[in-house]
Amino acid sequence: MSLLRNLFSFSISTNSILTKPYFAISTKAMEATSELNLHYPKPISPPPPPISKDIELRRAMEASSKSSLFNLTRDHVLYEDEYLMAVNKPKGVYCEAVLRSAPQIVLDSSSEFHLANRLDRDTSGVMIITKSHKVAAKLVKAFTEHKIRKSYIALCIGSSPNWRKITVSSGHGRSKHGAWRVYAALDVGRVLPGGSFVRDMETTFEVVSVNGVETESCEVENVIVVEREQELSCAGDDVVVVRAFPRSGRTHQIRLHCQYLGISIRGDVKYHGMYEWRGRTFEGHELHAECLSLDHPVTDDPIVIRAPLPCWATRDESCNG
Repeated sequence: MSLLRNLFSFSISTNSILTKPYFAISTKAMEATSELNLHYPKPISPPPPPISKDIELRRAMEASSKSSLFNLTRDHVLYEDEYLMAVNKPKGVYCEAVLRSAPQIVLDSSSEFHLANRLDRDTSGVMIITKSHKVAAKLVKAFTEHKIRKSYIALCIGSSPNWRKITVSSGHGRSKHGAWRVYAALDVGRVLPGGSFVRDMETTFEVVSVNGVETESCEVENVIVVEREQELSCAGDDVVVVRAFPRSGRTHQIRLHCQYLGISIRGDVKYHGMYEWRGRTFEGHELHAECLSLDHPVTDDPIVIRAPLPCWATRDESCNG
């Protein structure tokens, strides 16, 4: 009986020794993590609305089905030479599907096809496919060094802007929930919860039309260096078509900056764009890569590649995206 008592006492004592340091370390680790969380930069833009999750999932499934059946044709080709090909990517088709079907219209079996630039699933417009790894590397470098001028056109819903031309400079990164968000420009370089960093992004916007009325071009440019959440008036219902010139190439850059300016792109539910509007439903955001201006990666000749505008960008409101 005495022996059992001693063993029982030893067991309790041993458990105390093993348990106390464990909880002490866990508490310290939690305190350190909590302290670190307090020093993460806070996103400026709001998170995606709850409704966007189901809508985006359905859109992704529909795009996967559409992409599996997609075949590139000569009608999609905007420009082609022995080194590269520019095509007009349709809305709702993944870039990989376009690349995969490139050999169907190019007879040269020695070509090694690569994407020089990428577009979001629901963004249509100019996409470049190179025919060799060497040319792809040159073009990717040119995109990275901002030597290629890009222009997009977007249809937005919001209050008529009090500017005609504006440049937005901000930070860009993933929040702790994994969504892309706008961050303050001063936060560029700071670490985020997942271990990535806030990176810079800059976009210039020009108003093309408001409620179907074209606006005059303006040389005066407003500049916003994002420091805090934008103070916006009540949400408007104006149709604002803008042309965007992204200097950097961050994921969802134009969509995020439109949201920040209070003119989210129509159909862009992830960034608070109108899904149901004036009795109609809009599947996918209305953003189009209309033009790329570049020096040819082999010949150095200047090239301007334009994609035809979708009907929503030509004031044809009879179309549904």
